[in-house]
Amino acid sequence: MSETTQQLLLFGAVVFVIGLVGFLTRRSMILMFLSLEMMLAGVSINLVTFARHHQNYQGQVMAIMILAIAACEAAIALAMVVSLYRRRQTLDIFAWSELTETPEQPRAEETMTIMEPTLEHPKLTPAGLDPAVLPIPAELGAEGWTKENDKKLAEFEETQHV
Repeated sequence: MSETTQQLLLFGAVVFVIGLVGFLTRRSMILMFLSLEMMLAGVSINLVTFARHHQNYQGQVMAIMILAIAACEAAIALAMVVSLYRRRQTLDIFAWSELTETPEQPRAEETMTIMEPTLEHPKLTPAGLDPAVLPIPAELGAEGWTKENDKKLAEFEETQHV
């Protein structure tokens, strides 16, 4: 490998690492997207360097494809940044934590309350006489219920128009 190839590969790796560190340490969305562009530029430099070293044009074609993808990503990022800024008036990435798909994790300084799940049991419709609405009269005798008591209850319900 020639010295020029080694220097270009090292340069591409340095550009990629600078972009990675910038992406992981910045909170501004614009700087995060710029860091992502630097990472893509570092990969493109390495692809072109390998294509030149091997006298093959496939790496250069891949670099052109990466540049096209980076341009699309930049347009989408710009539209997203403008839309989000209009909504919140800030570009701080932590202000947009509600856009994630996963539930927000509580921070250490927040107090945690554990919510016990409430169990909802099915409500069954009562059959027969509802004691809350119409208690059993003393004259029918709640003890030892028989068929005679059913007849008395039917007569009682007719007189009460239940």
